[in-house]
Order: sequence, then C-alpha cells, then structure tokens
Amino acid sequence: MRGSASARAVERLPADVVEPDDEPRDGEPEGVEPWPRGISRRATMRISDVLAALQIEFPAVTNSKLRFLEEQGLVLPVRTPAGYRQYSPADIERLRYVLRQQRDRYVPLKVIGEQLAALDSGVEDEPAARAQLATRDGVRQAPTSGARLTAAALAREAGVDVEVVTDLVGTGVLRPTASGHFDPWARDVVQLAAALGEHGIDSRHLRVFRAAADRQADLVEQIVAPWRGRNAPSSRARAGTLAAEVGELCTQLHTALVRGAVSELAP
Repeated sequence: MRGSASARAVERLPADVVEPDDEPRDGEPEGVEPWPRGISRRATMRISDVLAALQIEFPAVTNSKLRFLEEQGLVLPVRTPAGYRQYSPADIERLRYVLRQQRDRYVPLKVIGEQLAALDSGVEDEPAARAQLATRDGVRQAPTSGARLTAAALAREAGVDVEVVTDLVGTGVLRPTASGHFDPWARDVVQLAAALGEHGIDSRHLRVFRAAADRQADLVEQIVAPWRGRNAPSSRARAGTLAAEVGELCTQLHTALVRGAVSELAP
C-alpha cells in the first residue's frame, strides 16, 4: 500500500523536488544511513500521502501531529523550493515507530528520540514493522470491534452478564456516552471488575478506583491546560502527547504504590 501511494506521488511531482536516495539530509552525518536501513529515502510523498499511509494503523494522526513530531526532530522531511514538505517511505517507518512507542508503551518523546539515535548509529537495530488495523482513537483492536458498544455488546465482548455492566454504570464506575454507548476500553474495566467480583469485591467497592482516576485526570488536565489553550496546531498535538505521557506515569505510580502496600501483607 505504501508503494502505491509513493508511486502516485511520483507521478504528480516535478523532477526537481525529488530527493536522491543517497544524498544525506540536513542533520544527518554523511556516509551513515539512518534507520530504517534498506528502505527508500526518495522524498516523493506529500503530507496527504503520509496521512493516508499512516491512518490505516493510526486513524487519529493529523497534519498538526506530523508537524509537531518534525519540530521535535523525530522525522526530517525535505522541503521543496516552494516550502512544501516531502516524505520518503523511510520517513513513514520512522513515524510509525514513534507513534507506536507513544500509543503502545507511552514512551516520552525524549526517550523515543534517544531510541532513534541508537537505531541510527547502529547500536540498536529493529526491523520496520508492518502496518496494523486500529480503531478511530488509535488503539489497536480486532477489525470487528472498533466501534462504540452498547451495554449488551460490551457484556458479550467482556464475557459477562449484562447485569454486570448495568451495575457498574449504576455505581458510577462506568460512564456511557450521551447516546448510551461505551468506548472499547470499557471492556477492560468490565473484565477486571468481574475478576475482582470473584473475590467478593462488588461494584460499590470500586467507586474508590473511579474517584482516584478522576483525581488523576484532573491533575493531568491542569498540566496540559496551558498547551490546550493555544491556537497553534502543534500546541494541541503537544497537549495530547503530554496528556498520554503524564497519564501513563500516574498509572505506573499508582500500580507501584499498590504493589508496595500489598507486599507488606504477605508473611
């Protein structure tokens, strides 16, 4: 699919904006091929072609997100004489790597930059991964389970009775949308709540988790508020990245604290 998009772009572009494969870009040392190796670095793709290639796996990616990642030095598209960005297939693989590290592992951009530097230098190596299907929010799912779910569908996917879902809604642990539907991540909440229920922990006890999550979300909102208040598209992209990173750190801290407290209960 990437090849066909690149081919279409080549047909549309004049010859003077195509970058030779072996010519190093600004910021790249001569004689060193950056990661990924063995993939064309001929910059023939417009930003719309890049979005079309990436949105298979990252439906939420936007122009502003790509510009923000460029500002952070994680991808270096070339510029035409008219100032338009042009990307290569290798650029797409670097973007895919960055977006996966953010989405799947919540790795901070600074660390991702260090990882790419190690890959570029040859200290580390990793094959370019194939694109995957994803839901509209960018979370990987099976192709048939990307839409918002009704209570009955959520119960079916979580393998529980629908009463479990309605009980969680009644106690405020789960919050449906205005239309009464649930996002795909709610399945994890239902499954974990059902597992705790087997130990005698019912939905009333889970309110403390909901309250803690809300407090942490409020804290994250305060941190990202200065970025969300700016009009620049790159600022909004920065807000989304920062929210994901800080939210994951909150999750890890909560997990570490619970594990530490529980370890004191063991003889």
